[in-house]
Amino acid sequence: MNKVFDLIEKERVRQENEVCLIASENYTSKNVMKAMGSILTNKYAEGYPEHRYYGGCRYIDEIEQYAIDKCEELFKCNWANVQPHSGSQANQAVYLALCKPGDTILGMDLNAGGHLTHGSKVSASGKLYNAVSYGLDDNGIINYDEIREKLYKHNPRVLVVGASAYSRIIDFEGIRKIVDEYNNQWFVDNGIQYNYTNPKMSVKYKDWNFIDEETKDDFEKNHKCYLMVDMAHIAGLVATGLHPSPLPYADVVTSTTHKTLRGPRGGIILSNNVELGKQIDKAVFPGIQGGPLEHVIAGKAICFEEALTSEFKQYQEQILKNIKAMEEVFNEADVKMMSGGSDNHLILLDLKDKNISGKFVEDQLSNIGIVVNKNAIKDDPKPKSETSGIRLGTAAITTRGFKEAECAKIAATIATLINFWSQGVDCSDKLYSELSKEIQEMCQKHPIYGE
Repeated sequence: MNKVFDLIEKERVRQENEVCLIASENYTSKNVMKAMGSILTNKYAEGYPEHRYYGGCRYIDEIEQYAIDKCEELFKCNWANVQPHSGSQANQAVYLALCKPGDTILGMDLNAGGHLTHGSKVSASGKLYNAVSYGLDDNGIINYDEIREKLYKHNPRVLVVGASAYSRIIDFEGIRKIVDEYNNQWFVDNGIQYNYTNPKMSVKYKDWNFIDEETKDDFEKNHKCYLMVDMAHIAGLVATGLHPSPLPYADVVTSTTHKTLRGPRGGIILSNNVELGKQIDKAVFPGIQGGPLEHVIAGKAICFEEALTSEFKQYQEQILKNIKAMEEVFNEADVKMMSGGSDNHLILLDLKDKNISGKFVEDQLSNIGIVVNKNAIKDDPKPKSETSGIRLGTAAITTRGFKEAECAKIAATIATLINFWSQGVDCSDKLYSELSKEIQEMCQKHPIYGE
């Protein structure tokens, strides 16, 4: 037992003494951790509030319903499921609800910034479904024309929008228009209304509203393309109005509750379509999971409540200020960024012209107390184990109180070292020692949870 607690303490010290720039990580509040370490860990509660398969759930029901209510308030939506254990699980539940095995899903390519669960061949999304991908244009921006082209070419059941490593604003409204155009491509020829994405759907009526119910139901069940948005990385920015919300445009939205939302590790599913939500409820339970983690759901409830405060919006604003400070440094240091910079909490560095790998940079920076992750980039010539990119995020360091000056200093350290390594400069142990000391001093000025 002591062994485990000793290792937990070592991990606490590591987090306190290192600068975390991993875009998918953050530090929860003490209240969130208190809820997650509570007596709720003892309760098994299959089902949903007021519809459980176990007794003794009256307070559990109240907690989960409170989490649902706060989630709907935060994201201004009509339905929410707070049970998924992760964002990946939330995505799988949506696929299960809307697709049959073998159906086509269209998602963002992993090298373009997409996520494994958006159709990667190594994940369930790529094994159970016919996964097709879209990417970026020459400027590193989502290729909306390619999305349109592949909708008509592949007739996907679900279009997945959202990314794990994309730094620009996503045009959700524009994508909605593309999907609507696709779903409504009907024209009249000799008195017959014809759908050229599926000729078998031709009918003898001019108006969609007069199509017989059987035909309409068949289209909804088997041919309609649903727009799904995975906003895991930008949820905190969306919640505070600093990034356009996908909720007015998407059929369904998924997210994690950590990252910029700063809650416990877990997932949520949101929609304004309550009937669709009921369908997804069945996919979550009993479709992919048994009992929900009610101690985590309690942590989510606190997270949503905290995210509704003015302080949380100020925090999100500082995230954006900090990323812009880093962006400016990288521009001046001639370190390329995918998409040319950032509109959210992350930057993806392009190392293709530096003759070093993302893996090398990740390993070397860890030696001085800067934690980053290697990441594939557009047209990456290196394998996934090496990559030509580095992903950086400011959510965690902003939580602990870092401001623009400190973020600029960290970026300058990273840029200087990248350029040294690229030129084959053999950095001395003395330099690494000095940089490590600077990082530790910076961290000590901003303890994660105070003294």
